Amino acid sequence: MATTKKSLFPEEQVALAAFAGALAHPARIAIIGLLQDREEACCGEIVRELPLAQATVSQHLQALNKVGLLHHRQSGPKVCYSLNCEALRSFCHSFQCALGTDQDA
Repeated sequence: MATTKKSLFPEEQVALAAFAGALAHPARIAIIGLLQDREEACCGEIVRELPLAQATVSQHLQALNKVGLLHHRQSGPKVCYSLNCEALRSFCHSFQCALGTDQDA
């Protein structure tokens, strides 16, 4: 079985890179900002706020959801999203620690 390059790094570094990668698009940053301003938003509401097609927004939501930055719930035919603030705080803290800029570490 072949080893991936990721397996050469500690699990916490791989997870941190996945979070950073999920944020590495302006549309995803816009979605995070939108969800910070609201308690919850369904996909259609998010689509109306962004200059992107519904399928594209869904892909960005999926990327954010995959790394745990979002909570989601089914509401009939709609999927509604909210920000997982604890995961975002944890990511930011881990990132600061990795860079050696966390004063509390």
